[in-house]
Amino acid sequence: MEKIEEKTLRILEFPKVLKKLSEYALSDAAQNKILNLMPLIHADDIIYQQQATADALKILKSEGGIPLVRFPMLDSIFKRISIQATLSGKELATIGKLLSVSREVVAFFEMLSGKEIDVSAIKPLADELTILKMIENKIMNSVSDSGEVYDHASGQLATIRKNIIQTETTIRNYLEKITQGKNAKYLSDTLITMRNDRYVIPVQASYCTKFGGVVHDQSASGQTLFIEPQHVVELNNRLEELQSKERHEIARIFKELTADLLPHLAEVKNNYEILEMLDIYQAKAAYARDLKAIKPQINTENKMALYEARHPLISQAEVVANDIFLGKNFNQIIVTGPNTGGKTVVLKTIGLLQLMAQTGLHIPAAEGSAIQVYEHILADIGDEQSIEQNLSTFSSHMTAIINIMKIADHQSLVLFDELGVGTDPQEGAPLAMAILDTLMSRGTHVVTTSHYSELKAYGYNRPDTMNASMEFDVESLMPTYRFIMGIPGKSNALEIAKRLGLERSVIEMAKKGISHESQGIDEMIVDLNKRQKELIQSQEVTHRYLLEAEGLHRELKKVHADYLKTEAARQKQAKEKANKIVEVAEQKAERMLEKIRQMQLQSENNTIKEHELIDARSKFDTLKHFQHLLSKNKVLKKAKQAKELKEGQTVNVLSLNQQGVVVEKLDGKNWMVQMGAMKLKRPESDLESLGSATSSSEETTKTIVKAQTMRTKSELDIRGERVEDALYQLDQYIDQALLANLSIITIIHGVGTGAVRTAVRNLLSQHARIESFEYAPANQGGSGATIAKLK
Repeated sequence: MEKIEEKTLRILEFPKVLKKLSEYALSDAAQNKILNLMPLIHADDIIYQQQATADALKILKSEGGIPLVRFPMLDSIFKRISIQATLSGKELATIGKLLSVSREVVAFFEMLSGKEIDVSAIKPLADELTILKMIENKIMNSVSDSGEVYDHASGQLATIRKNIIQTETTIRNYLEKITQGKNAKYLSDTLITMRNDRYVIPVQASYCTKFGGVVHDQSASGQTLFIEPQHVVELNNRLEELQSKERHEIARIFKELTADLLPHLAEVKNNYEILEMLDIYQAKAAYARDLKAIKPQINTENKMALYEARHPLISQAEVVANDIFLGKNFNQIIVTGPNTGGKTVVLKTIGLLQLMAQTGLHIPAAEGSAIQVYEHILADIGDEQSIEQNLSTFSSHMTAIINIMKIADHQSLVLFDELGVGTDPQEGAPLAMAILDTLMSRGTHVVTTSHYSELKAYGYNRPDTMNASMEFDVESLMPTYRFIMGIPGKSNALEIAKRLGLERSVIEMAKKGISHESQGIDEMIVDLNKRQKELIQSQEVTHRYLLEAEGLHRELKKVHADYLKTEAARQKQAKEKANKIVEVAEQKAERMLEKIRQMQLQSENNTIKEHELIDARSKFDTLKHFQHLLSKNKVLKKAKQAKELKEGQTVNVLSLNQQGVVVEKLDGKNWMVQMGAMKLKRPESDLESLGSATSSSEETTKTIVKAQTMRTKSELDIRGERVEDALYQLDQYIDQALLANLSIITIIHGVGTGAVRTAVRNLLSQHARIESFEYAPANQGGSGATIAKLK
């Protein structure tokens, strides 16, 4: 932007907004960039920045934020790597942390994709991060967060440090013998200390020759000498040599790690810049959350609409929200009214929200607010006169206005505070109108405040201009700071003076000095204010209902979309489950058919014993039952129901695949069926008519007797089955065992995870025909099998 627009940023206090925003950033680089953010002038760039902020806000609300950490400025580190200088341990640890966070951010965005959280604006940034796992691991395994080198960073370093510890232990053991032995009486204190990086003991000066060695220091009084005993000198020399080797080995490790980074410097720098951008977007999101700000619509139709706009730097508990419109039916707004009424605050609110929006920040306003993209935002607010230049207030403002007039065009927003102030009203008002006419001819959007009564009439007579005012409560003599479009303001000077106690005669004299035209305008303003209040109240109610309706509509659309998504997922899951059941059933059928073939081939005279065939057939019926659960054909159901059941009628019990005779109807849905010696209560849906009722039951009896003589195995093996399949087989098996008059059955369920075993025992405990059950003896399967006694 031009220089004068940088001045506008300062006038509108935009740097204060950026300062507040920077406090939300973690890294020093992100904070520095935020303080230097500038408004954008291309709609596409602004739309992207706004969406990126919205994505970050979505992440902040749903996941608590992107997993970022604080980073110092790393430019100097990158410079040192590029010139092949060796990094310090702390610098290497910082790079290692950078690589670790980069990897974690990549994993974080992959997790968001799995959750189908749409953050398409900022996800491409994360996609550009490079994972350097080997280098990251090497650094993290060599250097601690504080920059200290681990012992295991190299085998050589581990050996050196082991020797250092051993040598220090030898030195301290020797010196402790002195400090704790009979020679302790020659010491000033029984402690071991260090001087010049060597272990020494404090010896009384009069006994300095007692231990020999080297004097490294003395006390201030000279009564104590810090001596390195002769016996320790060689040990300290060895320790010093080991410490030197340790430093050289650490330097070698640092050099090697730095060299590993050099080929990947570009990727590391790129990761740093991406994390910095993500930090900025997250800061914008956090600021928007705390400011209760919204993403504005970006308008390309040359109009601004701000609903419940609030000044971002005023306490949100005290700020007054106002609706402000510009560009649709008028390009200029003239705000009049008394001083301290809030005119300048409204002017700065318009400018600040426009700057925030064009910088990618959400704005403190209500949903539905829209901003126009301006290439130039220009302002002349406050007294900018320069004492050094000896300029008057008028000259200072005119200098600023002249500079604005040089730039302003149809893509500009101009904000004037007290246009034409500082000179004779007889000249100031016409000058102000001439400036506004010139800007209007260019299509410039202008908002100006003024005290000139002439500008009220100007705003009324110009089709592209709208009067506005700040509401003032005459009763309390206090401004309400409410912005009122369509009505010019009045100064209320005489009314305020009257309320404050000025003599009536003085006030009447003043009224006589006011022209009839001005009085008429003031009376018109009072009437318009009354009507405007009524209109505003009606509009507020309407707007509130509209917002509620829009909110309900959005919520309904979301619920509907979620329903369609859930229903599609359910259908897909059901189809997959059905296909799987059918596939399993087909596989079982194939195995059974193959078993029958083998039985046919192995049996004498190619015949199969009846009980074996029935047993195989019952397994087929189990598969048929599964197919029945899947299909549920309504046409077939109706056809079956068309055959009315009657007492004495022969039926097929579908769940048991056994025939019986209907004895009586118990209720609307259940029948009593005679099956040999047993009578069973069965639902009508489980009975299939095999013909009309007959008095002769000879054929049926034969069939039942045949069923009774069917040989049923006394054990059921359901190992490896799913819980659902296992329970179904067990239920069918118990029915068959009852028909075969078995009194004891064994269910082999295995141990495994215990799920099938638990389900089996739960079913047995609830079954009406099970008298008791217990685990099998140890030699018959133990807890892997259950023996049940039938009633």
